[in-house]
Formats: sequence, C-alpha cells, structure tokens
Amino acid sequence: MSDQLPARDVDVLLSAAVAAPSMHNTQPWRFEVGGRVLDVYLDGSRTLPAEDPTGRAMRIAAGAATFNLRCAAETLGYGAWFGLAPYPGDEPDLLARIVLEPTAARDDELTDLARYIPYRHTDREPSDAVPIAEDVRVALMRAAHAEGAELTWLGDDDIRSVLELIVDADLREIHDWRRRAERARWVGGERPVDGVPSAALGPRSEGYPSAVRDMGIRPADRQRAERRFEQHPDLAVLSTESDEPADHVTAGAALERVLLTATRAGVSASFLNQPLEYDDLRREVQRRTGRPGHAHMIIRFGHDRSHGTTARRPVADFLKPSGSS
Repeated sequence: MSDQLPARDVDVLLSAAVAAPSMHNTQPWRFEVGGRVLDVYLDGSRTLPAEDPTGRAMRIAAGAATFNLRCAAETLGYGAWFGLAPYPGDEPDLLARIVLEPTAARDDELTDLARYIPYRHTDREPSDAVPIAEDVRVALMRAAHAEGAELTWLGDDDIRSVLELIVDADLREIHDWRRRAERARWVGGERPVDGVPSAALGPRSEGYPSAVRDMGIRPADRQRAERRFEQHPDLAVLSTESDEPADHVTAGAALERVLLTATRAGVSASFLNQPLEYDDLRREVQRRTGRPGHAHMIIRFGHDRSHGTTARRPVADFLKPSGSS
C-alpha cells in the first residue's frame, strides 16, 4: 500500500476544504500534503489587517476548512486524526495537522454532512417570519458542542441589544478609511475566483438597524434595491471557553458543523459580526449570552432559499510545496 494519498483523493479533500466560509471570501489557507499527512496553513498574502488585525477570523476560516476535510475523508474511507495549532510557538501559521489512514470504521454523521458542503452558502436575503423550530435549534447547539464550542440562542431583549451594538460598530467605522479600502479590495464587482461579488450582496434593508450586514462599498452597490428584513431575527452566538489560536480553529470547525447541519435542515445563515471586530463590543456580545467564554460569530438563521455560492480559486492554487517555508 502506498504511503502517498492518491491525487484524486487529494483533489476531493481540498475541493471540500476550500468550500468553507471565510471573511469576505478571502480563502486564507494553504495546504501541504506529505504522505498521508495534510497540513493546513494560513496564507499570509490574504490577510485583513484593518478588519481582522489579530488573524482570529482567518483561523476560524481555517478551522472550517479543516472540518470539511474531515467530512470528505470519511466519504473516501479514511479515518482522520488531527491536532489544532500543534506548534503555536515554532509554526504559528500551521493551524491543523491531519493524518489520514484507511479505516472500516465510519462516522456516519460526517459522511452525511459531506453531502451538503456544495450547498452551504451565506444567505443575505430577507427571511420569513417563521421562527426556527425548537428541534433544529437543539440540533445546531449539539453540532457546536460536538466540536468543543457553544451555540447560544439569544432572547428578544438580547437580540435588540446586539442590534444596538451593530449600530455602535457601524458608527465607529464610518470614518475608518482603512476598513473601507480593505473591503473595497474584496467586495463588489464580478469577483470570478474570490471575494464577494455584487450579485451575492443581497438587497439593502429598508430599516436600520437590520438583520443583514450591508457590505457594499462601491457607488453602484450602495444603490442596490431595498427590501424589508425580518423585525425579529433568529440570532445565536458561537463561543469558546478560551481565546487562544487553537480555540479559534475549534470555533471554525464548530461553525462549519453548525452550518452544514443547518443546510441539511433547510436553514440558511448569514453573519452579523461587526461588534466582534472591537474588543469591548465583543465582550458585551458574550455577556449577552449569559455564559462565560469568548464570542466568535453572531449568526442569523432563516429558512433557506436556493442561491448560488461564491466562487473559489482552483485547488492547485492552494497547494503549498512540501517542505517549503
């Protein structure tokens, strides 16, 4: 038996990995394959220094990609043993090391979730007024818990408080030209291989504050059609107990497991993470959960409608030559 993963398996694994969500669809990861070991690295050329100065969002994205790798591995008959941020001092850009070995033992849940990787998308359209069913809420909480994170559904009062924090965050960035310039680099226009194209921005909200983040920067994008969004959105906060690099990767894996579980249940998601980009507001978001820990994502859930996914670069673009620095 060869110690090297077949090229067709590597293609399946990486195609699943790069379908994971990332802030502004920057796709900030690279992969190195050596034998049956697959390493997930940050791609330092795709940072967001204004909006993600600590790299936390990048590490969350890498965690989501790692979860998709594990799902794809199950469909190929591999068991996956992995370590998250294994060498934070020596190799801070190495965020996950995955060892794949053929196995007869199957994780049926991961195998099933793999089917939904191509269909997961960020839904920036208005949702209907029907609340997310209780059994679905519980399933999403269990999905987060299975990866070592916590998903907390917010009550009406806390939802209003979080929407007020969004206003605070929006006001802070009005005069921040660095954020606007950075977003303009990644958002709007055609975007055939990365970033968020104008077609994926969805409508602007008739009211404010709103259950959707308007990321439009270009003049044409600021003139998009307006729609009425739900007045009582279903919001949940994803958090972890600690706030180290490995916890960020954990949060990403939990996020993707939640999103795929939601996709399977006919539930879509989008993100309202503006307050999490400011340390004081991020602490206040976590306080609103009534739980200890550190908030990583504010997720708006709704009932799914069919929409296209944003583009991805070719898999070959993500391969890091083995042994390179």
